Amino acid sequence: MPVICSFRGIKITINYNDHMPPHFHAYYGEYECCVDIDEAELLTGDMPGKQLKMILAWAVIHQDELKENWELARKKQELFAIKPLN
Repeated sequence: MPVICSFRGIKITINYNDHMPPHFHAYYGEYECCVDIDEAELLTGDMPGKQLKMILAWAVIHQDELKENWELARKKQELFAIKPLN
């Protein structure tokens, strides 16, 4: 599962050929969550409030790029990096 972005201790990944709906995984220390790309909302997992707000804001800003990477992952093609949250 390639890391497509990393910022403020948070790592964002998309798994190859993962289940629907389109989503990404976020990791921060011992926390892990799954975020819906289309809705930019938490699907599963746990994340501290501050980090979750940053992750969701980042997801809204980069929604089109996340969708592109999701499609690439479904086709088992190389994913590209997405800029971190400033």
